[in-house]
Amino acid sequence: MAIARERTATPAAHPANRTILSLDPSNPTIPAIRARAFVFSDPRSRAMVPLIERTAPSDATVLVAGETGTGKELVARYVHALSHRRDGPFIAVNCGAFSETLIESELFGHERGAFTGAMDARPGWFEAANGGTLFLDEVGDLPHGLQVKLLRILQEREVVRLGSRKAIPLDVRLIAATNVDLARAVAEGRFREDLFYRLNVVSLPILPLRERRADILPLARHFLELNGAKMGAGRLELTAGAEEALFAHAWPGNIRELENAIVRATLTCIDGQITDADLALHAMDARQPAPVAAASVPETPAVPASALQGDAVMEDRLTPLVARFLEEKQGSLLDRTIENVVRIAFSRYEGNQIRTATALGVTRSVLRTHLKNYGLI
Repeated sequence: MAIARERTATPAAHPANRTILSLDPSNPTIPAIRARAFVFSDPRSRAMVPLIERTAPSDATVLVAGETGTGKELVARYVHALSHRRDGPFIAVNCGAFSETLIESELFGHERGAFTGAMDARPGWFEAANGGTLFLDEVGDLPHGLQVKLLRILQEREVVRLGSRKAIPLDVRLIAATNVDLARAVAEGRFREDLFYRLNVVSLPILPLRERRADILPLARHFLELNGAKMGAGRLELTAGAEEALFAHAWPGNIRELENAIVRATLTCIDGQITDADLALHAMDARQPAPVAAASVPETPAVPASALQGDAVMEDRLTPLVARFLEEKQGSLLDRTIENVVRIAFSRYEGNQIRTATALGVTRSVLRTHLKNYGLI
């Protein structure tokens, strides 16, 4: 298994054991962008444990919902580890990582000659997961046509490869995950209602780190111990100021952002004492879009939709601001403008990458490149 489960005693106020889930950092099959640890310490996190333990032994389909970086795959692996399928494969597939033309072949497999370049027959991920669990991450990104096929697979429990007419029976437990509000996507016609109900048999909503703050310090200490051992360093400790900074930070990047902050601090600290300066969270806070004071920028009057003239209106609104920045000789103005636009949009849409990309008029892959460059994921 690629998941380790560690139980440690909690303070007297919390008599239940605390469970830490962590991914094997040496496993090359797990992408580095994954959240690599999850802790059930906060009361809101620990409230999930009984539901997981009751539903894991069944074959019920599970829908894990939460922001990027909250540890959805770790929870899915935990469900698998507690199930009767624990000795079978756990296959994780990111639906947003494949093009629309490729993902059907990846999921369902294909026969030789099914399309140009199909030199040999190949099973898909559903077949590869037979006897185990298939984890479909970012299922909200599936094209509408594939949603229909996924619904049929869930109903019939069999898959037909591309270029074949033979149905292959499946013995697979499906766990889906999404950072998209699927109920809203259904209402907007972007996701099939019947598929939503098929996936949402058991719902496991994962709260963002800012809403389960009692998990922050246990996770930080876990990453501290992990990275200290990896570096061969001596004892590493968080100062009181560092703990306060960790607890107070908003963590828009959730667990992955927390791990990166700890890694950075282990490299910059002196004598094993990690301070708030080593964490550099104040710099990250400064780069977050702050509320604009009413007096700092003149309020733009509402413009009727009929009066909007696209680029001309945008130019009229931007010209005074750009002129002001040019007069102030702001350095790297273009780069800073792009970064701030991305950050503000990402914050406005609460970390939803699809909605942010749509609003900015770019593809999700282009947006993810910016988000990585700016340390948002």
